[in-house]
Amino acid sequence: LADNELNDREHRKQRRLLKAAKLKITAYPQDIDYQHPRGLKKSLVAGLLQCDWINKHQNLLLTGPCGSGKTYIACALAHAACMKGYRVKYYRLSRLLLELTQTKADGSYSKALQTLARLDLLILDDWGLEPLKAPQRNDLMEIMDDRNSSTSTAILSQLPTDQWYQSIGDNTLADAILDRLMHNAHRIKLKGESLRKKQAI
Repeated sequence: LADNELNDREHRKQRRLLKAAKLKITAYPQDIDYQHPRGLKKSLVAGLLQCDWINKHQNLLLTGPCGSGKTYIACALAHAACMKGYRVKYYRLSRLLLELTQTKADGSYSKALQTLARLDLLILDDWGLEPLKAPQRNDLMEIMDDRNSSTSTAILSQLPTDQWYQSIGDNTLADAILDRLMHNAHRIKLKGESLRKKQAI
C-alpha cells in the first residue's frame, strides 16, 4: 500500500510538471529520429536525457534550419526532465517578452522574473527570429542574469550561434547575455532537409 501511494504521488507530480511546462508538442525521447541525416548524435542526446546537465546548471544551444526538429528534440528533453522531477517551461521568445511587457503594466514584473528564475529548465524557442527592442534586450538580460549558474536554459534558433551577437542589437548587452549563455553550454547543430517536408512526402 505504501509503495502504491508513493508511485501514485510520483505520477501525479509528473503529470503536474508536464502540464505546467506547456510544451509546444508532446514528444517522447524514444521517438526521436536518428535516421534522418541531420547531424544528430544519439550518444549526445542520450547523455542529455539523463538530465545531469540540468543538475549542473548547464545550458543547451540547439540550432538548425526550419523543420529540422529542434522543437521536438527540446520537448523530448523537457519531457525527460519532468519525469525526473524538474520544473520546466517552454516559451516562444516573442511571447515571453510580450508577457513581460504586460506585467510591467499591471505591476507584476518582479514576480514574473522570480517565477522564471525558479524554473530548473527554461526553453526559449525562435531565438533571433525578430529584432529586439531596447526594453526587450533589458528583459532578456534580467532573465539570463537571474538564471546564470543556478539553473539551465535551452535556446532554439534557426540562426547559427555566431549570428546571435548581431541579432541582439546592442553590443554591451549582447556581450553580457551571450557570456551567461555560452560559457557552459552543450551545443547541437542540426542540418539537412526539413523533416516536415519528408513527412509530407
